[in-house]
Amino acid sequence: MPLHHPKHRHHHDEDVLPYHRSDDEAKPRRPYAPSSFPSSPASAASPHRLLILFAVVCLLLAVVSLSFAVSVSRRPAPLQPPPVASVAFRCGRVEDSLRSFLASSRNYSAGDREKVLAVVGVHTELGSADLRAALRATWFPPNPEGIVSLEHRFGLSFRFVIGRTKDKEKMADLQKEVDLYHDFLFIDAEEGMKPPQKMLAYFKAAYEMFDAEFYVKADDTIYLRPDRLAALLAKDRPHVRSYVGCMKKGPVVSDPNMKWYESSCGLLGNEYFTHASGALYALSSEVVGTLATAKNDSLRMFDHEDVTIGSWMLAMNVNHEDNRAMCDSTCTPTSIAVWDSKPCSGSCNPIEKIQGLHNTTLCSKSPTLPPDVEEEE
Repeated sequence: MPLHHPKHRHHHDEDVLPYHRSDDEAKPRRPYAPSSFPSSPASAASPHRLLILFAVVCLLLAVVSLSFAVSVSRRPAPLQPPPVASVAFRCGRVEDSLRSFLASSRNYSAGDREKVLAVVGVHTELGSADLRAALRATWFPPNPEGIVSLEHRFGLSFRFVIGRTKDKEKMADLQKEVDLYHDFLFIDAEEGMKPPQKMLAYFKAAYEMFDAEFYVKADDTIYLRPDRLAALLAKDRPHVRSYVGCMKKGPVVSDPNMKWYESSCGLLGNEYFTHASGALYALSSEVVGTLATAKNDSLRMFDHEDVTIGSWMLAMNVNHEDNRAMCDSTCTPTSIAVWDSKPCSGSCNPIEKIQGLHNTTLCSKSPTLPPDVEEEE
């Protein structure tokens, strides 16, 4: 059995003595005391060799890592897909069918609001497909390429503005037209709602989709010269809040049996304030930005769109810019828009008139500016 000397046992014994030993070896031993000098050259060389070997391995690893890093840095970076941009052609019920089409059919970035000189919203209705066809055959761009080309040339982006309906058959017919031309701006409004409400929905939608200097409203019964409209809107103005159109005023109709009856006539007095005709007018960006952030029920709505817009303009302290070239009844060398300011007696046909105007050289092929104006510039 191993010898035990509890009284003389040192704390080093447990570390030095093996777990089992024979009786012959059971002799008292001096406790192990490590010496600072090795007992032989061979035992001294072994730790130094290990240290040198470890250093060499580390050096090799460092060289390999450095070589790999250099090779990676010289290698051309792989092509990364473009970041997914925030979709700015659809927001709730609002949708720009053109940008939606372009984004799905070609390498087109549909990110931020599209920056243009002006967005021109041509207001139309579900039952006005023939009118839209007449416009596409004359002054309105006939296809997506035409819209983009006109935007590049003049900075004007054209859309037909329309709401939606719960009538599935009518919406199906409209969708066929949308899929064919891709030139609609759907607004958050139901077709058939009051014109002032639809107009506010248009300005909100247009401001959401476009970063424009001007937002233009046009009827689908006018003949328009896009080049002259662009020239008008591109002019420098000292006012940041501008209201451009054919300014007018007249008596307030208080008789319910007459056309243009105004149910809020008591608030208006006998005569309307100055306001632009609803067939064609433009609002500057700051004005529309204010309208876009307003709550729908916070704005006074009169029965008629032009009066309603005019009342908002009075409250916003805008500059009224009267331009008679926006409401000519016949084509002239300076006319921007041609349309009948007087109500039809029942015999007029806007489609025939638009086509007839387009066939005349003065309307469709005359220079943007008269020769004398071009010479002055």
